[in-house]
Amino acid sequence: MRRNSLLAAGMLSVLLATSACGAGAQNPSAQSTGSASAGFESGTDSSAEIGTSQRAAAEKVKATAKAQAEAKAKAAAKAKADDAKAAAAAKTKAAQAAAAAAAQEAAAQAQAAAKVPAVVPSTPAAAPAAPKPAPVVPASSERVVHTTYTTAYTWYDNTPAGSATISHPILHKTAGGTGTYQDPITIAVGHSTATGKDVLDVPAGTRIYLPDVRRYFIVEDSCGDGDEPQGGPCHQGTNVNGTNSTIWIDMWIGGQSMSSDGADACASKVTNVRTAVFNPASDYAVAPGAGVIHDGKCDAGYGNTLLKR
Repeated sequence: MRRNSLLAAGMLSVLLATSACGAGAQNPSAQSTGSASAGFESGTDSSAEIGTSQRAAAEKVKATAKAQAEAKAKAAAKAKADDAKAAAAAKTKAAQAAAAAAAQEAAAQAQAAAKVPAVVPSTPAAAPAAPKPAPVVPASSERVVHTTYTTAYTWYDNTPAGSATISHPILHKTAGGTGTYQDPITIAVGHSTATGKDVLDVPAGTRIYLPDVRRYFIVEDSCGDGDEPQGGPCHQGTNVNGTNSTIWIDMWIGGQSMSSDGADACASKVTNVRTAVFNPASDYAVAPGAGVIHDGKCDAGYGNTLLKR
C-alpha cells in the first residue's frame, strides 16, 4: 500500500511536472498578453503628448485671435477718433466760412446803404404835422412892446373921409401897402404941435410888425386931429380904456372894397392891446394877401406870438 502511494505520489509528481511543462508550453498566449499589455501602456504615453501639443496650439490660436481682436478694436477706435476730429474741423471751418460770409454781406449792405438813397415805401405813411415856426429872438435894434394899443382907420373914416390921404408919405403917396417887409402898410401914430412943429411920436419911416395880423407897417401918417393933437388919446396912449396900454398906433386897413359896416367890423376886430415890434427884423411870418382887408375878408386874429417865416 505504501508502494502504491509512492507510485501514486510519483505519478502525481510526473503529472504535475508534465502539467507544469504543458503549462509552460501553453503560456505563449500569456506572454503575448503581457506583451500586448506592455504595448498598450506604451500607446497611452503617446496620446498624452499629442493632447498637450493640441492644447498648446489651441492656446496659441486663441492668443493670436485675441491680439488680432484687440488690434482691430484699437484701429476702429483710432478711426472713430480721426473721423470725429475731421468732423469737428469741418464744422469749425464751415462756421468760420459762414461768419466771414455774414460779415462780408453786412459790409456790402452798409456800403450800399451809404451810396443808395432809401426807397420810399409803397404804402403812403401818414403825413407828419407841419412843424410850428420857431419863435424869433428879437435883434438888438428891435423893441418889442406888449402893451401897444392898436386900432384901425379905413377909407370911410380917414381925414378927409372917403380918401387915402396921408400926412407923412415915405414909401407911398397915399395910404397903402401889402404888408411885406419890402412893401409895408401905412400906419398912423400920435403927434404933437406943442413946439409949433408937427412932431410924430414915432419917426416917419419906422417899420412896425404886428403879429396879430402878420404884416409889416411903416409910419406915414398921424393919429389925432385938431389944433392940439397932443391932448388927444392917440398921443397920450396911456391906459386907454383901463387897458394898461403904453402907446397907441392906428393901422390903415382900407376897406373901400367892401361896405363901411364891413370895414368898421374889421377895425373893431383888430382893436385891442397887442404886441408890436418896432424896428423889426425882416424874417417874421407874413400872411398872404395884399393888406389886412383883401379878397372880401378881414385877415386878422393870429395872436401875439412872434414867428419866423
